[in-house]
Amino acid sequence: MAALIVADISWWLMIPVGVLVAMYGWWSFPGRGGGTTHAVATQLAEADSRSRVIIYWRPGCTYCSALRRRLGSARDDALWVNIWTDPEAAAYVRSVNDGNETVPTVVIEGRAHTNPDAGLVRSHLVSAA
Repeated sequence: MAALIVADISWWLMIPVGVLVAMYGWWSFPGRGGGTTHAVATQLAEADSRSRVIIYWRPGCTYCSALRRRLGSARDDALWVNIWTDPEAAAYVRSVNDGNETVPTVVIEGRAHTNPDAGLVRSHLVSAA
């Protein structure tokens, strides 16, 4: 009888574990988040008289998620580029980070900032809007 109870409890524990695994899989899925490409983002930044902010990110990055959350509604004004879906973007990030794919890398007024403070990014997004 005790073995049946333990087996029954173990089965029920699989449900929350399965949900957590599925959530992590979605969170770290390379195709998540949409965004734009490096080429399009740089063209838009050059063509726009306002100062465009380009944010290079990747799914599963806790620092990228924290930046996105801290930017609040201003995050919609930035151009988000997923380095896992755009090899050219990954190459750019490596070129400005000593060969490392360190994200978030944020380009403000043509200057790259690695893992910048959200306040700095937000101030440029708000002033450009």
